[in-house]
Amino acid sequence: MVHLASGTSVSERLQPAKPALSWVTTAARIVLAGVLIVAGGLKIGAPALSVQAVRAYQLLPDSLAQIVGYGLPVLEIITGLLLLVGLFTRAAAVAGGVMMVAFVIGIASAWARGLRIDCGCFGGDGTLAAGQDPEYLWELLRDLGLLVCAAWIVVRPASRLSLDSALGFTGERETTDEDDSDDAEDDGA
Repeated sequence: MVHLASGTSVSERLQPAKPALSWVTTAARIVLAGVLIVAGGLKIGAPALSVQAVRAYQLLPDSLAQIVGYGLPVLEIITGLLLLVGLFTRAAAVAGGVMMVAFVIGIASAWARGLRIDCGCFGGDGTLAAGQDPEYLWELLRDLGLLVCAAWIVVRPASRLSLDSALGFTGERETTDEDDSDDAEDDGA
């Protein structure tokens, strides 16, 4: 058996991710997927309101705001579904992370410029109800937390209950308790 300078054997380094970490990735996938699917689902039925919400940020030219307003719900739903089933997980997490960065920039910009808008994240046209205040801090913290989920998935895409793992797309196989005991027996031989 060949040992590396770190003291671990080559076979240990080639072992798939530890089961506990794959469950963390699974949880991150499900959380990010759920938020994206709900956000997109609440907007897709009223695309004109989604366009108005994008315009409320006053960041994009009108023609681009319209494209983003119509396209964003579809992108959110597709990305969320891919994450939910664990297919093309790393790419879907990158897409989700890019969306979260864009949302953080948009919300921070609106806050910094003193705009009083609703983020439109879960539907609506970006206007606040009478007497309602923006919740920019909460929205930023939520989106930063979702960005952390996306980053985790990008770094550790192998997870449980995923089509990627079942189809062998991650380059890692799922381990079971039985696999772990077999590995221990092999090391002792």
